[in-house]
Amino acid sequence: MAKKQFKAESKRLMDLMINSIYTNKEIFLRELISNASDAVDKLAYKALTDDQVSVKRKEFAIVLVPDKAARTLTISDNGIGMTKEELESNLGTIAKSGSFQFKQELGDDKAASKVDVIGQFGVGFYSAFMVADKVTVITKAYSSSEAWKWESEGADGYTVTPCEKAGAGTDIVMHLKANADEENYDQYLESFKLQELVKKYSDYIRYPIRMEVEDYKMKDKPADAGEDYRPEWETVREWKTVNSMVPIWQRQKSKVKTEDYNDFYKEKFGDWQDPLSVIHTSGEGAVEYKALLYIPGQAPYDFYTREYEKGLQLYSSGVLIMDKCADLLPDHFRFVRGVVDSQDFSLNISREMLQHTRQLKVIASNLEKKVKAELLKLQKDNREKYEKFWDAFGIQIKAGTVSDYGQHKDLLRDLLLFHSSADGKLTTLAEYKDRMGEEQPYYYYASGESADKIDKLPQVERIRDKGYEILYLTQDVDDFVMQALGEIDGKAFKSVNDEDALPQTEEEKQQSQAKAEEGKAVVDFVKEVLGDKVHDVRISKILKSGAVCMTADGSMTLEMEKYLRKVEDKSDIRAQRVLELNADADAVAALRRAVDCGDKELAGQYAKLLYGQALLLADLPLEDPAEFAALVCKLMK
Repeated sequence: MAKKQFKAESKRLMDLMINSIYTNKEIFLRELISNASDAVDKLAYKALTDDQVSVKRKEFAIVLVPDKAARTLTISDNGIGMTKEELESNLGTIAKSGSFQFKQELGDDKAASKVDVIGQFGVGFYSAFMVADKVTVITKAYSSSEAWKWESEGADGYTVTPCEKAGAGTDIVMHLKANADEENYDQYLESFKLQELVKKYSDYIRYPIRMEVEDYKMKDKPADAGEDYRPEWETVREWKTVNSMVPIWQRQKSKVKTEDYNDFYKEKFGDWQDPLSVIHTSGEGAVEYKALLYIPGQAPYDFYTREYEKGLQLYSSGVLIMDKCADLLPDHFRFVRGVVDSQDFSLNISREMLQHTRQLKVIASNLEKKVKAELLKLQKDNREKYEKFWDAFGIQIKAGTVSDYGQHKDLLRDLLLFHSSADGKLTTLAEYKDRMGEEQPYYYYASGESADKIDKLPQVERIRDKGYEILYLTQDVDDFVMQALGEIDGKAFKSVNDEDALPQTEEEKQQSQAKAEEGKAVVDFVKEVLGDKVHDVRISKILKSGAVCMTADGSMTLEMEKYLRKVEDKSDIRAQRVLELNADADAVAALRRAVDCGDKELAGQYAKLLYGQALLLADLPLEDPAEFAALVCKLMK
């Protein structure tokens, strides 16, 4: 029979489709199994709506048969099959979708909704040519007495001839290509590889996918075997269903046990610990989907590296279309693992197209709300578990608060935890607010390496003595978080380093002014000694009993300086450092006496000593530790 030409643009279009749409050759098996599932779906639907169709659901199956000797892989189904016209129409035109047309022909939306056909664009079948140099399709339509064979070796064309076939359905026989330098086509004839691909891409196809596999079986013990008999094993081949069929997220919540959820999580995502929490949810209406999300109890080893890839597994009617769909999760919830299944996505959709779909954005928005709600529930009902989550992923929540110029702060601020001066425990901002007296003007915070060190900072004293609670910020990103939050219900976040952290009376303002005037000579002298090591020197309004501390002018704090120097690895990033001197402290009084007496050498030594102490208190490095140690020893004589 004469070879017929494809109605599409033949070789160029097929080459473009194979090389552009599919970047992973193993995807061919997913596509062909999905087509087989569609064919079975169509016959199952006809059985429900046509009394003349007599088939039993339990008889439906998809069968894989690798033949190493013939170098063929056959995928068979006992679904609806195709007539000669359908065969030419569906396979003779690239990008002609029989599944899509079938659904359109149903007409009534209610009827169409009952049929879940995976294919949409009709290009999946041609993925077979990524691994095969010849494809044969043998098909027989249900209730037809004729069978037909379609054969093609690629874009040059195809033939359609009559043939024999016992029952309705379709067999796709692929003659695999010879191995190339970087391509191993032999692997698609190995039962273990086929099982692996079914498990990865098609595990939740609703019909059994069966194939003959090798297994090990203990031989029967001989009747005359003695006491020293050792069991012997033999290799056997047996038919086995290699897919699960019903995914856990499609089951009713009431019928899924906690251990089922946990086992699925550990097997699917390779974690040895149970998850902290499970979110089993669905959406109906404009976008329909089911989702099963997990909040892990520990961060993966590479979570805080650039190599880590966020994303949820995205399925279309139980068929994996993307292993890690990053656009389903915002960065601040990138730790969430799980799956999303929606028939609103086509198997053939590209990653670029997917990013711009309305359905994806709706699902992503809904899941973000679900994750936050679950975390708040965990925070309220099981604080121990929540603090375990916070220990693993708290810094990610904080990073999300400051990212994108703080646009997520309102969503995330209820999830934040900070150490507190109140009881030494972690606290939420809501809990802090509940303990706050009406007269307290601000949310107070102080930064440092640890809560214990912050508690001993001299600038903390005046706030604590007022009875006000202080949030102790112990992570690099915390100062950025405070700036991003700004205020809550009209009350701002205020550093203990800010001069106006405590409102002053007129009398207190006059006293501060008088001290500044009296200490002007000392301030000028210290500025001269330290030069460009500091931005400014001033008589402090924030110290109570401590002699000295280091603060910063401008928007960049000392903690920000440390963070940026660490992250950006730039030693030239510096805050505008301010050395603050307590006019009432004995050490500053000694400095003033030396200045007044004109003993510049001694006064200079005192100034450098106080500067070094301020650096140490602020957890900033001494420029010359040996010089500082020698200075201390010299002054002790």
